[in-house]
Parts: sequence; C-alpha cells; structure tokens
Amino acid sequence: MNRISYPLSAASVLGLALIGSTSALAAPSGTVAFLMPDQASTRYEQHDYPGFKAAMSKLCPACKVLYQNANGDVSQQQQQFNSVLAQGAKVIVLDPVDSTSAASQVKLAQSQGVKVIAYDRPIPSTPADYYVSFDNEGIGKAIAQSLVQHLKAMGVPTDKGGVLQVNGSPTDAAAGLIKKGIHAGLQGSGYKTLAEYDTPDWAPPKAQQWVSGQITRFGSKIVGVVAANDGTAGGAIAAFKAAGVNPVPPVSGNDATIAALQLIIAGDQYNTISKPSEIVAAAAAKVAVGFLEGKAPKAEMMLYHTPSQLFTPAVVTAQNLKAEIVDKGIAPAKELCTGRYAEGCKKLGIAN
Repeated sequence: MNRISYPLSAASVLGLALIGSTSALAAPSGTVAFLMPDQASTRYEQHDYPGFKAAMSKLCPACKVLYQNANGDVSQQQQQFNSVLAQGAKVIVLDPVDSTSAASQVKLAQSQGVKVIAYDRPIPSTPADYYVSFDNEGIGKAIAQSLVQHLKAMGVPTDKGGVLQVNGSPTDAAAGLIKKGIHAGLQGSGYKTLAEYDTPDWAPPKAQQWVSGQITRFGSKIVGVVAANDGTAGGAIAAFKAAGVNPVPPVSGNDATIAALQLIIAGDQYNTISKPSEIVAAAAAKVAVGFLEGKAPKAEMMLYHTPSQLFTPAVVTAQNLKAEIVDKGIAPAKELCTGRYAEGCKKLGIAN
C-alpha cells in the first residue's frame, strides 16, 4: 500500500495540506460535522478539533462546523449523528465509538446524500465515502519491533520470559489494526507473548488492573509490555510501580501525549508514536471541502473498499525525542521539562 510520509511540524504540514486547494474565498458554504469518540484521550479536545477547525476556517470560512464528542457512549454518538443530520450537515467526519455500530450511521447519511469521512478509525462493514488516518497497522508493527530491538540490544535472552500485549478497545477497528500490527512485529522475535488483553474503551485504569494481575501471575518473567497507546502504557507503568517493580520493564506507547513523553524522559516508558493529530485533521478538512464542491477527492489507496489516505508516523524514544518532538515544534521544552522531569531533560540535551 502507498503511504504518505510527512515533514513533522504540525504547523508546516497543516500549511502544506492547504496548498493547492480551492482558495478560502472561492470555497462553498455548508455545514460540516466533526464527531469524535471519547474524552479518555485528551487529543480530541486539544489537537484534533482545533486542527480541523483551523483548517476549515482557512479553506471555507463561510462553512459552519458542528463539533460533538460522544464520551465513549455509542448511543450518545448516534444521537449526535442524528442531530447534525437534522441541522443540515452535508459532510460528517466520524471517528466512531463502535466501528460496527457506525455502519448504520453511514447508510443513513448516504441515503440522504450526506458524505461520511471515516476519521482515524475505519468502518469496515460499510464503506464510507473516504477514510483518513495514520497507518494504524504500521503503528502496531513499529512499536513492537522497536521494543524487540531494544530488548535484544539490552541482551535480554529470549528464553528468560516474554512480553505482555495491552491492546485497545475491542469495539475500535483501528485498535484491531494496531493489534494486528503488534502481532506482526512480535512474530519471529523469539520473545513469546505471555498474555494479551483488549482494553475496554481504551481505559487506563482497566489496563492497569489487568497488568497488575499479570505481574502477580508472571512476576519477573515479564521482560516488556507492548501497549497500544500512551494511556494503556501509563496504566501498565502504574501497575509495575504499585507492585514495587524497579526498574519497570520497557513499555511501548502511541500518540506522543505530554504525559507519555515525560515518562520517556524519566526513563519509565520506552517508546511512543509521534502522529500530530492536526495532520489528519487538516487532511479531513480538505476532503470535506472537496465534497462540498462536488469533487471526488484523490485516493492514494483503497482500504475496506473505501478511498483512503494514510500517513506514516515516527517512532519516538529517548534517543530521538528532542529531534522529533522539540525541534520539530510538536511540544515545547518548557511544557515537557517541568518539575521532576527537568533533570531528565538535561541528560537528553533538551533545553528548557
């Protein structure tokens, strides 16, 4: 599959995404809805929606943007979907709480001539009009391979024990892709998977509770944890710390949240994935305006029978955190190097 690499400044990529599009003054008017799935991850309120709104304001200042967050509730998202249809939305950008349940929403919208852009999480059973995301399967494979390479570099023998796999929500098709990628990344590594868990709603406390049980079960046999995102990684790390395990085995993550980046600086988390949400948000805005103009957006590939655009993210560890995060403007040193993280920043050459 063809995937898109990006130069990693969220601001610069946002600008690039807007180049070549119809000028703001010539853009049509219309109502576009942006429906996000939950508030368990801070990204939607802090990055995705602001990025989408900023891109829409440049591409189509006459457009009205409706924003709703379902807070992890399938029925609430259905109500929100119905509401934006009633308010005249012509394009709906949907990040579904439940990828299976979203199929009926896609059919409903399309029956009324409304375009649906699947965002971040695909809708496998019913093709949306477009899908834009980071390469989730590639993310899973990358974080697993990165962790395996680290374990081997540390000289951890493959017969000493194995890894835990903490997956995302079982109702999230993107989590399923990440899970598939993790399996591929671990395959042939020599490190066996001791146990794995699908974390309901991506909830960190549930991940922490499960990992706590596995620590009791396997103890020192756990040589690492492949966690599907930074929230579940944080839950896993909290479980090890509560159990008095020191040092914490290497733990992967995904999303490059401030909390996770600080855990990497402190040496508690091994890796994460840098994927500035503004990149995908800007791409979704460009597609939405294209639909309002009656133009079929260009598709780089087909995924689940849906025209799709996938972006390739970067793996971040302590070794390249400064280059990938601070130097590229993803997060400033003054936000990362607070309190107890200041000393770790000095060791990594990150100036505050």
